[in-house]
Amino acid sequence: MFDKVKDMYKLQKEAKEIKKKLKNIHIEATQDGFTVVMDGEFEVISVTISDEAMADAAKNKKGLEGAILKCLNKATKKAQQVAAEEMKGVMGQMGLGG
Repeated sequence: MFDKVKDMYKLQKEAKEIKKKLKNIHIEATQDGFTVVMDGEFEVISVTISDEAMADAAKNKKGLEGAILKCLNKATKKAQQVAAEEMKGVMGQMGLGG
């Protein structure tokens, strides 16, 4: 039983290290002049809108809103893939995949 507690502590420590690593990974996604940078924990770090996209926004607000939505979804999907890859080893050790 002590070994299981020791193993769980080790896995918890590894998970914390991965979480710290994910915080420092930046994922960038771009869509129609809109750029989002997100970390591996799904926190948005920055948002950039190109001058061209801003000029078009006056004429095509819906288009810019759609680009923003697509870009955020793209960044989130990339961040999920990165997080899943980083967690794969720990999950395998827990018997949950890998």
